[in-house]
Amino acid sequence: MNDFSRAKVRAVVFDVGETLVDETRMWADHAERAGVTSLTFFAVLGALIERGDDHSGICTELGLRPPAELAQTEPVDLYPDAIDCIETIRATGTIVGIAGNQPSGLARRLSRLKVPVDFIASSSEWGVKKPSRGFFARVIDAAAVPESEILYVGDRVDNDIAPANSMGIRTAFLMRGPWAHIQRHRPEAEFADLKLDSLEQLRDIFVDAAKPPNVVRGDGGDVS
Repeated sequence: MNDFSRAKVRAVVFDVGETLVDETRMWADHAERAGVTSLTFFAVLGALIERGDDHSGICTELGLRPPAELAQTEPVDLYPDAIDCIETIRATGTIVGIAGNQPSGLARRLSRLKVPVDFIASSSEWGVKKPSRGFFARVIDAAAVPESEILYVGDRVDNDIAPANSMGIRTAFLMRGPWAHIQRHRPEAEFADLKLDSLEQLRDIFVDAAKPPNVVRGDGGDVS
Protein backbone atom coordinates (compact mmCIF):
# COMPACT_ATOMS: atom_id res chain seq x y z
CA MET A 1 0.00 0.00 0.00
CA ASN A 2 1.29 3.44 -0.93
CA ASP A 3 1.86 6.33 1.47
CA PHE A 4 -1.28 8.43 1.85
CA SER A 5 -1.50 12.13 2.56
CA ARG A 6 -4.90 13.72 3.13
CA ALA A 7 -3.39 17.11 2.18
CA LYS A 8 -3.10 15.96 -1.44
CA VAL A 9 -6.79 15.06 -1.80
CA ARG A 10 -9.25 17.68 -3.06
CA ALA A 11 -12.03 15.32 -4.19
CA VAL A 12 -13.36 12.00 -2.95
CA VAL A 13 -15.54 9.93 -5.29
CA PHE A 14 -17.44 6.88 -4.03
CA ASP A 15 -18.54 3.75 -5.82
CA VAL A 16 -22.11 2.66 -4.99
CA GLY A 17 -22.71 -1.07 -4.46
CA GLU A 18 -21.01 -2.50 -1.35
CA THR A 19 -19.31 0.87 -0.81
CA LEU A 20 -22.25 3.07 0.14
CA VAL A 21 -25.07 0.56 -0.37
CA ASP A 22 -25.40 -2.88 1.22
CA GLU A 23 -26.74 -5.00 -1.64
CA THR A 24 -27.62 -8.07 0.47
CA ARG A 25 -31.38 -7.40 0.53
CA MET A 26 -31.48 -6.64 -3.19
CA TRP A 27 -29.52 -9.77 -4.17
CA ALA A 28 -31.74 -11.92 -1.92
CA ASP A 29 -34.82 -10.38 -3.57
CA HIS A 30 -33.27 -11.12 -6.96
CA ALA A 31 -32.88 -14.77 -5.96
CA GLU A 32 -36.47 -14.99 -4.76
CA ARG A 33 -37.84 -13.44 -7.95
CA ALA A 34 -35.70 -15.80 -10.03
CA GLY A 35 -37.09 -18.77 -8.09
CA VAL A 36 -33.87 -20.06 -6.52
CA THR A 37 -32.71 -20.25 -2.92
CA SER A 38 -30.48 -17.49 -1.60
CA LEU A 39 -27.79 -20.05 -0.73
CA THR A 40 -27.58 -21.29 -4.32
CA PHE A 41 -27.76 -17.79 -5.74
CA PHE A 42 -24.97 -16.41 -3.58
CA ALA A 43 -22.78 -19.48 -4.19
CA VAL A 44 -23.04 -19.01 -7.94
CA LEU A 45 -22.42 -15.28 -7.57
CA GLY A 46 -19.21 -16.04 -5.68
CA ALA A 47 -18.12 -18.45 -8.41
CA LEU A 48 -18.68 -15.80 -11.08
CA ILE A 49 -16.63 -13.29 -9.09
CA GLU A 50 -13.78 -15.77 -8.63
CA ARG A 51 -13.73 -16.52 -12.36
CA GLY A 52 -13.80 -12.83 -13.23
CA ASP A 53 -17.12 -13.15 -15.09
CA ASP A 54 -19.78 -10.46 -15.19
CA HIS A 55 -22.30 -10.97 -12.39
CA SER A 56 -25.11 -9.86 -14.71
CA GLY A 57 -24.95 -13.33 -16.25
CA ILE A 58 -25.96 -15.08 -13.05
CA CYS A 59 -29.41 -16.11 -14.28
CA THR A 60 -27.90 -17.51 -17.47
CA GLU A 61 -25.45 -19.48 -15.32
CA LEU A 62 -28.38 -20.86 -13.34
CA GLY A 63 -30.45 -21.55 -16.46
CA LEU A 64 -33.16 -19.17 -15.28
CA ARG A 65 -35.04 -16.30 -16.87
CA PRO A 66 -34.02 -12.94 -15.35
CA PRO A 67 -36.74 -11.29 -13.22
CA ALA A 68 -38.76 -8.59 -14.99
CA GLU A 69 -38.08 -6.17 -12.14
CA LEU A 70 -35.38 -5.81 -9.53
CA ALA A 71 -35.57 -4.35 -6.04
CA GLN A 72 -34.77 -0.65 -5.75
CA THR A 73 -32.37 0.92 -3.25
CA GLU A 74 -34.12 1.98 -0.04
CA PRO A 75 -32.87 3.99 2.97
CA VAL A 76 -32.40 0.76 4.92
CA ASP A 77 -29.83 -0.38 2.33
CA LEU A 78 -27.33 2.40 3.02
CA TYR A 79 -24.42 1.24 5.15
CA PRO A 80 -24.60 2.91 8.60
CA ASP A 81 -21.27 4.68 8.08
CA ALA A 82 -22.05 6.07 4.62
CA ILE A 83 -23.84 9.37 5.29
CA ASP A 84 -21.66 10.36 8.25
CA CYS A 85 -18.50 9.77 6.22
CA ILE A 86 -19.78 11.81 3.27
CA GLU A 87 -21.01 14.69 5.43
CA THR A 88 -17.77 14.84 7.43
CA ILE A 89 -15.53 14.84 4.36
CA ARG A 90 -17.65 17.42 2.58
CA ALA A 91 -17.56 19.66 5.68
CA THR A 92 -13.77 19.90 5.24
CA GLY A 93 -14.30 21.66 1.90
CA THR A 94 -13.50 18.53 -0.10
CA ILE A 95 -15.48 17.85 -3.27
CA VAL A 96 -17.54 14.69 -2.84
CA GLY A 97 -19.05 12.70 -5.69
CA ILE A 98 -20.64 9.33 -6.41
CA ALA A 99 -19.98 7.44 -9.64
CA GLY A 100 -20.54 3.76 -10.34
CA ASN A 101 -21.83 1.11 -12.71
CA GLN A 102 -25.51 1.66 -12.11
CA PRO A 103 -28.73 1.86 -14.14
CA SER A 104 -30.21 5.22 -15.07
CA GLY A 105 -31.97 7.13 -12.31
CA LEU A 106 -29.15 6.77 -9.77
CA ALA A 107 -29.13 10.50 -8.98
CA ARG A 108 -32.87 10.47 -8.39
CA ARG A 109 -32.70 7.45 -6.10
CA LEU A 110 -29.80 8.74 -4.03
CA SER A 111 -31.33 12.20 -3.80
CA ARG A 112 -34.42 10.54 -2.36
CA LEU A 113 -32.13 8.91 0.22
CA LYS A 114 -30.79 12.40 1.09
CA VAL A 115 -27.16 11.64 0.23
CA PRO A 116 -25.43 15.07 0.30
CA VAL A 117 -22.85 15.20 -2.49
CA ASP A 118 -21.60 17.58 -5.18
CA PHE A 119 -22.28 15.27 -8.10
CA ILE A 120 -23.80 11.85 -8.84
CA ALA A 121 -23.20 9.94 -12.06
CA SER A 122 -23.84 6.45 -13.37
CA SER A 123 -22.44 4.36 -16.19
CA SER A 124 -25.86 4.42 -17.87
CA GLU A 125 -25.96 8.20 -17.93
CA TRP A 126 -22.34 8.54 -19.06
CA GLY A 127 -22.61 5.80 -21.69
CA VAL A 128 -19.40 4.16 -20.47
CA LYS A 129 -18.79 1.79 -17.59
CA LYS A 130 -16.02 0.55 -15.35
CA PRO A 131 -13.36 -0.70 -15.78
CA SER A 132 -13.09 1.39 -18.95
CA ARG A 133 -10.55 4.23 -18.88
CA GLY A 134 -13.30 6.35 -20.38
CA PHE A 135 -15.33 6.01 -17.19
CA PHE A 136 -12.51 7.30 -15.03
CA ALA A 137 -11.82 10.09 -17.51
CA ARG A 138 -15.40 11.18 -16.83
CA VAL A 139 -14.74 10.96 -13.08
CA ILE A 140 -11.80 13.34 -13.50
CA ASP A 141 -13.93 15.74 -15.55
CA ALA A 142 -16.75 15.66 -12.99
CA ALA A 143 -14.43 16.27 -10.04
CA ALA A 144 -12.77 19.15 -11.93
CA VAL A 145 -9.42 18.71 -10.17
CA PRO A 146 -6.22 16.94 -11.31
CA GLU A 147 -6.42 13.15 -11.20
CA SER A 148 -3.67 12.95 -8.57
CA GLU A 149 -5.89 14.95 -6.21
CA ILE A 150 -8.87 12.57 -6.49
CA LEU A 151 -9.45 9.62 -4.16
CA TYR A 152 -11.75 6.93 -5.60
CA VAL A 153 -13.29 4.65 -2.97
CA GLY A 154 -14.47 1.21 -4.04
CA ASP A 155 -14.78 -2.45 -3.08
CA ARG A 156 -13.49 -4.07 -6.26
CA VAL A 157 -9.92 -4.56 -7.40
CA ASP A 158 -10.89 -5.20 -11.04
CA ASN A 159 -13.45 -2.41 -11.48
CA ASP A 160 -12.20 0.22 -9.05
CA ILE A 161 -8.63 0.00 -7.79
CA ALA A 162 -6.67 -1.16 -10.82
CA PRO A 163 -8.37 0.98 -13.51
CA ALA A 164 -8.49 4.13 -11.39
CA ASN A 165 -4.83 3.68 -10.51
CA SER A 166 -3.96 3.34 -14.21
CA MET A 167 -5.46 6.80 -14.76
CA GLY A 168 -3.38 8.39 -12.00
CA ILE A 169 -6.32 8.55 -9.56
CA ARG A 170 -5.59 7.68 -5.95
CA THR A 171 -7.63 4.81 -4.50
CA ALA A 172 -9.07 3.44 -1.27
CA PHE A 173 -9.89 -0.29 -1.24
CA LEU A 174 -12.87 -0.88 1.03
CA MET A 175 -12.86 -4.39 2.47
CA ARG A 176 -16.53 -5.31 2.51
CA GLY A 177 -18.85 -7.22 0.26
CA PRO A 178 -18.15 -10.39 -1.74
CA TRP A 179 -15.92 -8.81 -4.41
CA ALA A 180 -13.54 -7.31 -1.85
CA HIS A 181 -13.12 -10.54 0.08
CA ILE A 182 -12.63 -12.68 -3.02
CA GLN A 183 -10.30 -10.23 -4.79
CA ARG A 184 -8.25 -9.00 -1.83
CA HIS A 185 -5.36 -11.40 -2.56
CA ARG A 186 -4.92 -10.21 -6.15
CA PRO A 187 -1.59 -8.44 -6.72
CA GLU A 188 -3.42 -5.33 -7.99
CA ALA A 189 -4.92 -4.84 -4.53
CA GLU A 190 -1.54 -3.45 -3.50
CA PHE A 191 -2.09 -0.53 -5.89
CA ALA A 192 -4.48 1.01 -3.35
CA ASP A 193 -3.26 4.08 -1.48
CA LEU A 194 -5.51 3.08 1.42
CA LYS A 195 -7.07 -0.15 2.64
CA LEU A 196 -10.16 0.36 4.75
CA ASP A 197 -12.37 -1.91 6.82
CA SER A 198 -15.08 0.75 7.00
CA LEU A 199 -15.94 4.26 5.86
CA GLU A 200 -15.65 5.28 9.49
CA GLN A 201 -11.89 4.87 9.09
CA LEU A 202 -11.87 7.19 6.08
CA ARG A 203 -13.94 9.74 8.00
CA ASP A 204 -11.41 9.64 10.86
CA ILE A 205 -8.53 10.32 8.47
CA PHE A 206 -10.20 13.54 7.35
CA VAL A 207 -11.15 14.50 10.92
CA ASP A 208 -7.59 13.98 12.15
CA ALA A 209 -6.13 15.90 9.22
CA ALA A 210 -8.35 18.88 10.06
CA LYS A 211 -6.97 19.10 13.62
CA PRO A 212 -4.11 21.49 14.52
CA PRO A 213 -0.70 19.75 14.43
CA ASN A 214 -0.36 19.77 18.23
CA VAL A 215 -3.67 17.97 18.84
CA VAL A 216 -3.25 14.39 20.01
CA ARG A 217 -5.79 11.76 19.08
CA GLY A 218 -7.82 9.99 21.74
CA ASP A 219 -5.86 6.77 21.24
CA GLY A 220 -2.65 8.56 22.18
CA GLY A 221 -1.24 8.68 18.65
CA ASP A 222 -0.03 11.95 17.19
CA VAL A 223 -1.87 13.25 14.17
CA SER A 224 0.37 12.79 11.15
